[in-house]
Formats: sequence, C-alpha cells, structure tokens
Amino acid sequence: MKYRQPNAKVAKIAQRTQKSLERNSLRLLRILCALCVPAFISACSFAPKYDRPVAPVPDAYPYPSTPAGTPAAALPWQQFFGDERLRELITIALANNRDLRVAVLNIEQARAQYDIRRADLLPTLGANLSRQPASGGTPALWTVGIGTSAWEIDLFGRVRNLGEAALAQYLGTEEGRKAAQISLIASVANTWLSLTADEELLKITRDTLSTREESLRLTRLRFENGATSEIDFRLAESLAESARATLAQLARQRALDLDALALLLGQPVPAQFQTPGSTASITLPDVPAGLPSEVLAQRPDVRQAEQQLIAANANIGAARAAYFPHITLTAGVGKGSPELSGLFKGGGWAWAVAPTLVQTIFDWGRNRANVEVAKTTRDIAIAQYEKAIQSAFREVADALAGRATFGDQLAAQARVVNAETVRYKLSVLRYDNGVSSYLDLLDAQRSLFVAQQTLVQTRLSQLQTQVQLYRSLGGGWSPTQ
Repeated sequence: MKYRQPNAKVAKIAQRTQKSLERNSLRLLRILCALCVPAFISACSFAPKYDRPVAPVPDAYPYPSTPAGTPAAALPWQQFFGDERLRELITIALANNRDLRVAVLNIEQARAQYDIRRADLLPTLGANLSRQPASGGTPALWTVGIGTSAWEIDLFGRVRNLGEAALAQYLGTEEGRKAAQISLIASVANTWLSLTADEELLKITRDTLSTREESLRLTRLRFENGATSEIDFRLAESLAESARATLAQLARQRALDLDALALLLGQPVPAQFQTPGSTASITLPDVPAGLPSEVLAQRPDVRQAEQQLIAANANIGAARAAYFPHITLTAGVGKGSPELSGLFKGGGWAWAVAPTLVQTIFDWGRNRANVEVAKTTRDIAIAQYEKAIQSAFREVADALAGRATFGDQLAAQARVVNAETVRYKLSVLRYDNGVSSYLDLLDAQRSLFVAQQTLVQTRLSQLQTQVQLYRSLGGGWSPTQ
C-alpha cells in the first residue's frame, strides 16, 4: 500500500476530497454488508432435521387420577400450600437459596455464550494507529485505519449451527432454573412437614416417658416391699429407658431437619418457625395427573433434556461443515502521513479487501472423527431425554400409587390408635383391680405408643406424597413467574 504526500498546489483539492474519501470508507463497509446478506440467505445447514423422540412410556398411568381440578403446572404454590408460615419459608428460600442462585447465574453464563456465538455471524471492526520509523532515506510514516479481522463467511452453516447449539444450551439453563425452583419448593415443604412430625412425635414420646417413669416408680416401691417380682420391675425399667432412647433419637432427628431447612433457606431458621403445629391440621389439594404425553413433556427437567438434544443435533451440522472450504474475509481502509497531525488534515487514502479460502486435503480422519463424536453425543442426548421422560413417569406413578392407598392406610391406623387407647384404659382398670398381670398393662402401653407413632408417620407420608405429586407434575412454576 503506497501513500503520497500532497504538495501545496493540491492541498485545497485534498481537503475538498477528504469527506468524499471518508464516505468511500463507509461505502466499503456497506458493500461488505451487502455481500454478507446473500451469504446468510444462501447459507446451508448440514444439521439433521430435528424430530422429538417418541416418549417411551405408556399412554396412561397405572393408578387412577383425580379427573377434575386445576393442573399442577397452572396452580401457583401460594395456593397449593395453605399454611401461612410454610409460604413465608418458601419465599425466604426462593430469595436466599444458593443452589437456585447458581442456577440463575448459569443462565447468565449461557446467555453470554450465546451472545458470543451470535456475534461470530458479523464482522468485527477495529481501529488502528501505528508509526513506521524512517529507514534508508524513507521518512517516517503515520498510518490510521479501520478494518475487519478475519471474518468467516458462513456459507455452509458452521457458525450458524454453533449459534443454534448455544441458543439451545441457553434455553436449557432456563429450564434448569425452573426445575431447580420446583425442586426447592418441594424440598422446603417436605422438610417443614418432617419438622412438624418431629414435634408431634416428641410430644407423644415425652408423654409416654412420663407415664412409664411413674409406672417405674410405683413398680420399684412394690418390688422393694415384696409385692411384685423383679421381672416386672426390670420390664418397667426397660420400657422407660426405651422411651428415653426414642426421645433422644427424635431430638437428634429434629436437629437434623432444622439444619436441612436452614440450608434450603440459605439462612438460620427463624425462631417462630421452629415450633410448627400438627400434621393433622395441614391439608393439601388434589391435582389431576392428566395424560403422560401432554404433562411430562412440559416438565422443566424434561424440556431441559430436550434442549440438550437440540444442541447436540446442531453440533452435528457444525462438524459436517468442516468438510467444506473455510472462507474468511479481511478488509480495511486507512490513510497515512509523515506527521501525526497530518492524518486529520490530508494524507493518502487506500483500501484493501483480502478474501481467503482454505480447503482441507488431508486431515488423517479428524473431520470424520469429529462428526462421529457429534453423532454419538446426539445419541447420548436422546437416551438422556428418554430417561428423563421415564423418570418423570415413574415419579408421577409412584405419587399416584401413594395417593390411592395412603387414605385407606391412614383411616385404618386411626382406628388402630383408637382401639389401643381403649385397650390401655381397660388394662389399667383390670390391673388396679387385680384381674390382669402387670405384664398385660405394659404390653398395652407399648402397643399404644407404637400405634401413635405409626399414625403420625403415616400422615406425614401422605402429605409428602401429595407434595411429590404436585412437584412431579410440574407444580411450583408458572409462565408468569
């Protein structure tokens, strides 16, 4: 590129033509952009046509579902959970949970990656200012210009397919964020329910321990006075210590549940939330399961797996495009002057366009291997998508099985508690009147304690099954959020 220093006679001409030359540089960029449009339009894609895989699950669930009602995905969690304190805990968790925060940051990272891929479709413009030192009688020369780096003309869709893969990855992270929120809400609810059951079990155990300690005191007095055998005394002692051990176990479980809840909340559990009510006072609405083909495909975790599949499918097109020529374009416009101030007063203008075409002749199977890797990755993504569908189906089926059976189990267990309560009262009367042995009384006491514990645990399982059904049907996230 040669530059000419204007003399005094042509200075005015150079000044008059300066704006015209600057317009030429802009015209050059417009020409480049005009050349790019047909390239984008005619760019072909070698990615396989995407078809959603058929869901490898039955057309209906093996257990009956509630026929009517608001679908879980359309029922906000604020309406599903009626307990005000539980709703407050969920709100705290959504604001502070670190796993959910990571999921949100993953979205930002994926969005930035997509922006990078999208920017690859357009040329990168840069400005430069340099000084060439004097040598061999040639005066020093200042140059300034604007130009593009080596920009790939995407005739074969390589860059576009990479952009589509990045877009799918970004959309997948958004679905992952939704899945993380749904899982977080269900985890907070289940932990809260467990903490509620812990409080109930602790109360039952404290009452039982108090009763057994009183029985142990009376039995010790009778044994010391020769009114009963040591066998009865040792049996009463064993039952009292068993209740004491159960109390310590439940206190430890309550502490573990508090720690788990604190981790979910992202902060210590406020004191007013550490003593919940009873599981008997908590009710949750039933939600219809719908058809598997309609409901499961809309779950965020399933949609995330599908976006991973779409990204893998697009990467095949990018790998196949490597078989074809790699075309890049470098262009620039600038001017030079021996003086730095002369760059803005006059100087010689020049422009250059340099297309480059590179075609691989021998790569020792690299391109073929890259295509095979992309295809295998796509096949893996298909298997992962199908597994996500199957896992979702099993979660819903398990929850429906629990809902269909826990009602009968809970009613039966309530009758067991009622029967054992009456039996214990009668045993006390019979023992006080000398009709039955002390062993019969202790056995009735032990059976009542076990039945009461089982009732609380069954009620907890029923509530957690309802939460599981709500979560497995996509409850906890809505488009408005």
